[in-house]
Amino acid sequence: MLIDTHCHLYYKDLINDLDGVLSRAKELDVTRFICVGTNITDSKACLSISEDNDSIFASAGVHPHDAKDVSDGWTDAIYELMEYESMIAVGEMGLDYFRNISDPDVQKKVFRAQMRIAQDLNRPVIFHNRNADADVIEVLADYPEVIGVAHCFSSNLDTAKAFLNMGYYISFSGNLTFKNSHLPEVAKAIPLNRVLVETDSPYLSPVPHRGKPNEPGRTRFVAEKLAEIHNIPFEEIAKHTTENAVELFRLT
Repeated sequence: MLIDTHCHLYYKDLINDLDGVLSRAKELDVTRFICVGTNITDSKACLSISEDNDSIFASAGVHPHDAKDVSDGWTDAIYELMEYESMIAVGEMGLDYFRNISDPDVQKKVFRAQMRIAQDLNRPVIFHNRNADADVIEVLADYPEVIGVAHCFSSNLDTAKAFLNMGYYISFSGNLTFKNSHLPEVAKAIPLNRVLVETDSPYLSPVPHRGKPNEPGRTRFVAEKLAEIHNIPFEEIAKHTTENAVELFRLT
């Protein structure tokens, strides 16, 4: 059984067919899901979805793209959301210097604010990092008591090792399966007790579905690729990634 540790189920194509999405996932042995918020509105949607389904958990946070849009009281809103039992992490937070939709200084301010929330509440974080390795490492290092996951990892092995040394997990998505990706060599070096799998649905659909809207069930293809990379049975990857997710997010 697999856990999709990062999906955005509130997107129209997924939420409008949620029963079908979950049924198709179950056919691929993906049975639990973490619905990840990217702003306050989406985080509330994640909570609503999770409250209606025991197999879905939720997170609350502000994505770097949305950092420019935060309004007064946004941190209070996250604190309030985190009071619910199905809320298991803070995020999606982080830095994205590839698009720079929000000013980098604003991104860092909002990122740090969420790291403080996680520290206060003793909760794991889910963070996004694109073309911002050094600054992400600098922010994480300022909160040594916080742990979490580098979601949809796409950086180099040195960055992965820096995250691992700080106690973070590394999560791979559909881009692990892309032709000519550098990620298989990175994944090969990640200890099996520190790796997670995800889809980032509806984005980054893995091979053989690349280019199509993604679904949580396709976590299966990411896990199969990891098994191939490590030259071990799929069942062993499923066991490790599930145990890792349960431990990090304190799932029951």
